[in-house]
Amino acid sequence: MLQAGIIPVTPFQQNCTILFDPDTKEGVLVDPGGDVDVILQTVQENGITLKAIWLTHGHIDHAGGAKEVKEALGLEIVGPHEDDLPLLQVIEDRGRAFNIEGVQNVTPDRFLKDGDTVSFGEHEFQVFHTPGHSPGHVIYFNKAQNFAHVGDVLFHGSIGRTDLPGGNHQQLLDSIRDKVLPLGDAVGFICGHGPGGQIGEERRSNPYLRGL
Repeated sequence: MLQAGIIPVTPFQQNCTILFDPDTKEGVLVDPGGDVDVILQTVQENGITLKAIWLTHGHIDHAGGAKEVKEALGLEIVGPHEDDLPLLQVIEDRGRAFNIEGVQNVTPDRFLKDGDTVSFGEHEFQVFHTPGHSPGHVIYFNKAQNFAHVGDVLFHGSIGRTDLPGGNHQQLLDSIRDKVLPLGDAVGFICGHGPGGQIGEERRSNPYLRGL
C-alpha cells in the first residue's frame, strides 16, 4: 500500500507531501517549499526513511526548501522538467520579494520529461509533463493505486493560476485535457494547496473544466 502525509508549509500553505510505504517506512518528499525544520521533525517523528526529493515545479513555495533538505539528508532532487530551471534559479530573489527567509536556489540532480518513470521501493510513478501553471511542471501518477500528485495543475474546484512568469492559461487547460483527465475518473489526487479530490468529481463539477 501507498500512504501520504501532508505538511502545510510557508505562508502559502503549500502541501509538502510525504509519500511512503507503511510497511517499509521508505518514502519520498514531494515539494519541500520551506519550513524545513518542521519537515525534518515530522519525518523523524514518524520514522520515515526518505529516498529522494521530487519536485512538481520550480515556484518558491514548492522548491524553496529543497536544497536545504538535500544537504541535511543527502538526498537526490528529481524533477521537474528542465523548462523550469529559470524559476529554480531565482528562488532567492522571490524570497526577498515576499520577505521569506531561508529559501535557496536549486538545480535538480535529474530533470524529468514526459514518459519517464520514478519509483521508491515497489511503488512506481509515471511522469507527465503538464505545462501551463509553469513551463516545466510535472505530475506523478501511480497506476497501481489510482493516485496522482498533480501539484498546482488542478485543485478541488479550481485550477492553477497562470498569471505568474511562464504561465499560459490555454496551455494549462490543454495539459488538464490531455494528461490529467485521461488518467481516469476513479483516480484520487493530492494537489499543491488545499484539499485533494477525485478526477471524476472535478470533471463533473469543476467550473474551469467545462468544455474540456
